[in-house]
Formats: sequence, structure tokens, C-alpha cells
Amino acid sequence: MTRVSVVKAKANFSRLLAEAEAGREVLITRRGTAVAKISGVSPAKVAPNIKPIAAFRARLVQTAPFASELIRRVRDERY
Repeated sequence: MTRVSVVKAKANFSRLLAEAEAGREVLITRRGTAVAKISGVSPAKVAPNIKPIAAFRARLVQTAPFASELIRRVRDERY
């Protein structure tokens, strides 16, 4: 783990981000006390499968008009 002061972290932020992306943790200190830690983020493992959701939505039957249609009707009745 790399330890860096706040001043040096501000000056070398791009390099510290590159270290975090490479899998190393960076500890940022202020007057010798740890105040923050930068570490990499693991990518998502599996993309969500939306085919079942699309199939479910295709089976739905519209029983009422859309909200936009209701609003239009109420507006037209008033004027």
C-alpha cells in the first residue's frame, strides 16, 4: 500500500489513479493520519438478462388508457 500526503496526492492524482486501477491501494494522509483510501473497482460480473422482462411486458394487456391520454381528455373537456 502506497502512503501519500494530501499535498503530494493533489500533485500526482493521475499517477495515483493509475496505481489504483492496477490493483494497488493508495492511502492518503494528513499530518501522518490516514484520511482517505483509493482503490480499484472490480467490474460487474454478469450483465443482467432482460429477455424475461421483455417477454413479461409483451404479455401484459393494456386495461386502461395511458396517463397521457387521460390528461389529454381531462384538459380537452375543460376547454
